[in-house]
Amino acid sequence: MVRFVDVANMTRWIAEQGVEPIITGMVDYLEQDFLRWESFDKTSRVPSHSASGVIELMPASDGDTYAFKYVNGHPLNPTRGFQTVTAFGVLANVDNGYPTFWSEMTLLTALRTGATSAMVAKLLARPGSTTMALIGTGTQSEFQALAFRAILGITQLRVWDTDPAAMEKFVRNVEPLGFDVVVATDARDAVRGADIVTTCTADKANATILTADMIEPGMHLNSIGGDCPGKTELDAEILRNGTVFVEFPPQTRVEGEIQQLEADSPITEIWQVLAGQVAGRASDTQVTVFDSVGFAIEDFSALRYVRDAVDGTDFFEEVDLIADPADPKDLFGLVAAAAPALV
Repeated sequence: MVRFVDVANMTRWIAEQGVEPIITGMVDYLEQDFLRWESFDKTSRVPSHSASGVIELMPASDGDTYAFKYVNGHPLNPTRGFQTVTAFGVLANVDNGYPTFWSEMTLLTALRTGATSAMVAKLLARPGSTTMALIGTGTQSEFQALAFRAILGITQLRVWDTDPAAMEKFVRNVEPLGFDVVVATDARDAVRGADIVTTCTADKANATILTADMIEPGMHLNSIGGDCPGKTELDAEILRNGTVFVEFPPQTRVEGEIQQLEADSPITEIWQVLAGQVAGRASDTQVTVFDSVGFAIEDFSALRYVRDAVDGTDFFEEVDLIADPADPKDLFGLVAAAAPALV
């Protein structure tokens, strides 16, 4: 039997525990796994692109536990009544290959993305940062806001989206939670005076959401919209003028903002900053950029966290996922026992 957290149980668990406590706990797991980054078997995600979007598999293993996530990205889905991103993930025992845990990951990915963003900002943003600009107020935006409040204490938000309904939705969701929200007139207005700028747009195009002249000294940019070749959010000059931090370079070079730059452009792996091997922010005027595309180790951490958090609770079911005959060599016997007429 395999423990399974479906959407109903995931929703109940999040509602009972609270988004911010979950993100705080997930950051602990992320830090644990980033600190043992070199011990993981790592590979870029495996994409299948189409005219309407992309479907991807994201695998990682620490030698004892294997994890993968299935995830899609279809920007036009909301116009057809579907989610832009859906996902599920699995943990398995490396020793025998049996899956041990299975979970929905549409909600969980939103949590882990917020947790990763905030974990990195804790390392790179100016101490005492109080204000974040959010460019893009889709499904990820509320999770970003709650993550940055949980980890950095951010309560002042400046937001902009090309869709007025999305901004209204965001304000409706977060103002009752105690945030001070300013709806900007455009992206330039949103980032003015912000300590941290998060871009989380969905359009799979070489867009320029922010130009270099919008960036103020000392800003930390959390660019999380990039996730495939041909999709960008930042003016390339921002990357050349700032210090760029990434997750897994072979993947980010193909999918991230730095796909716009030369193949040998300078970057720093964020796990090295967390481990104290290299410096993060060097001054209050330095512009730092987290070119985040999402990496499989983050999903590994999120799945581990949920598995441990729901242990001993009623937030999961057991699913008979593995055909497991008494005689490992007699798989057909299962069928024969269920339908004697076959033999």
